[in-house]
Amino acid sequence: MLCTFKDPRLTLAMRDAIARAGYSTPTPIQVQVIGPILEGRDLIGCAQTGTGKTAAFAIPTIELLVGADSRLAKLGGAGPRALVLAPTRELALQTAETFDMLGRAQGVKTVVLIGGESMGPQLAGLQRRPDVIIATPGRLFDHLERRSLGLGTLRIVVLDEADRMLDMGFAPQVERILRVTPLDRQTLCFSATMPTEVETLVRRHLVRPVRVDAGVIAKPVAKVTQMLYKAATQEKTPLLLRLLGEERGQTLVFTRTKHRADRVARAVGAAGHRVTRLHADRSMSQRREALDGFRSGRYRVLIATDIAARGIDVPEIAHVVNFDMPHTAEDYIHRIGRTARAEASGRATSFAAPEEHEQLRAIERHLGHPVPRN
Repeated sequence: MLCTFKDPRLTLAMRDAIARAGYSTPTPIQVQVIGPILEGRDLIGCAQTGTGKTAAFAIPTIELLVGADSRLAKLGGAGPRALVLAPTRELALQTAETFDMLGRAQGVKTVVLIGGESMGPQLAGLQRRPDVIIATPGRLFDHLERRSLGLGTLRIVVLDEADRMLDMGFAPQVERILRVTPLDRQTLCFSATMPTEVETLVRRHLVRPVRVDAGVIAKPVAKVTQMLYKAATQEKTPLLLRLLGEERGQTLVFTRTKHRADRVARAVGAAGHRVTRLHADRSMSQRREALDGFRSGRYRVLIATDIAARGIDVPEIAHVVNFDMPHTAEDYIHRIGRTARAEASGRATSFAAPEEHEQLRAIERHLGHPVPRN
C-alpha cells in the first residue's frame, strides 16, 4: 500500500508533478488505491466526494502509461490507452485538468469528448493520437457511432461517479462502450454509493476487483457544520440575502430548477453580490466561464442546479446553501460535500418549506439524526 507521495514505486517525474500540484499528504482513498492500481488490479473505490478521488486514479494511471518500467509504455502511439468516463461535462473537464497537471511534464496527451461542444475540435484532438480520453458516455457513444475513434487499444478504463452515471440514464451507453473495449483491460470503478445497478455492472465487467472503502460511505464529511431553517418558499430569498450579508467567503447555492436559479441569481446580484449561474440551459462556454470565475474568486456566489453537485472542485467553498431541499439523501450528501474539502471545514445550510418536509425526513433517516435547527 502507498503510504506517502515519496513511495519508490512512483517515478521521480511523478513525485515532482505531485509536489508542483501542491499535494503533500495523500488522502485515505489515495493511500489505499494507488498501490493496487499500480499492480494492475481491477478496483472498486467507494469514497465520499471531496476526498481526492480524481488524483487517486490519475496518478497511477499516468504511471502505468509512461513509467520507466511500464508494460503499457511500449504501446505508445498505437492509440488511446486509457479512458475515463464521467457523468457530467464539468467533472470531465476537471478530470482533464488533473491529468494535465500531473502528466503534462511526462508528455501525456488527453482529449475531452463532451456534449455541448462542436465535433470539430474533438475530431482534431483525436487525430493528435491522445494517450487518455476523458468523456461523458453520450458523446463518446456518438464518436463510436461515427467511427471517429476505436477503443481496441485501451488498457485502462475508469468509471468515475458510476452511481451518478447510471442514475442519469447512461447505463445502456456504458454497457455498449465496455463491450467494445479489450477483455484484458484494467477496470477501475469509483462510486460514492453502491446501489444494485452499480453492483451488477461491477460483477459483469470487473475481474476479482480489490474493494476499497475510504471512510463511511454516503455520510457527510465530519467537518461540515449543518444547519436547517424552516422557511416558506417566499421567505427563502430574503433569508439567503441575510446570510450572505452576515458572512464572507465563497458560497454555493443549490436550487431545484434552472428557472429558480436564474431568479435567485438576479436577486443576489441586485443586492450587490458578485454572482453567476450554472445549469443545463447555459452554453458550454458560459458554464466554463461560471466555474472558472467562481474558482478564481471573480464571483463570490454560484447558483446551481444539481447538474453541478458532483462536478465542482473548488477547495475554498466556505458555505453550501440548499435553497431547495434535494430529492434524495444521496443528493444531499453530494451537495454539502462541495464544502469542507481537502480537510478544511465548512458550513451547509438548508431551507425547508412545509412541502419539503418529506425530503427532510428522508435525509434525517439516512443521517441517523436530525439536522440541527436554527
